[in-house]
Amino acid sequence: MLGLIGCYILILNLRKNCRLKVGSLGFLSFKKGYYCYIGSALGKNISIEKRVKRHKKIAKEKHGKLRWHIDYLLTYKYTELLGSMFIPSRSRIECKVSKIVESLADKVVQGFGSSDCKLGCKGHLYYFKHKPLRTLTKLLGKHFKLLKVKS
Repeated sequence: MLGLIGCYILILNLRKNCRLKVGSLGFLSFKKGYYCYIGSALGKNISIEKRVKRHKKIAKEKHGKLRWHIDYLLTYKYTELLGSMFIPSRSRIECKVSKIVESLADKVVQGFGSSDCKLGCKGHLYYFKHKPLRTLTKLLGKHFKLLKVKS
């Protein structure tokens, strides 16, 4: 059985300020607080479930192959993966979702997770002072038609 393809959001809690090396981005500073990362799973033999399961494993074990920018943050000992949201779609909507999340975030982490961005996103990782789950659910619910989400 094939799983869902589309876009996903990871919701993280960073319990301490830190400075981490993030692949080709070099060293970045992260404030204590909440973060939302927007990613996609659209390739062959991949699903949102598989991709998020991989992220959960790295977050839990605090090690693994560091393939994407988010992996560097997930392996940090004071990062907790709180949850995830799935947005099934056959279209590449990651950047559209990212722009929506950016509209309510306190800060964007420049260049993080957006190296293949087609819409000029500043980044695909967003900082929130307060837990963003309820706000994200309400806002993204309003935008499903705008995003033309197809299941």
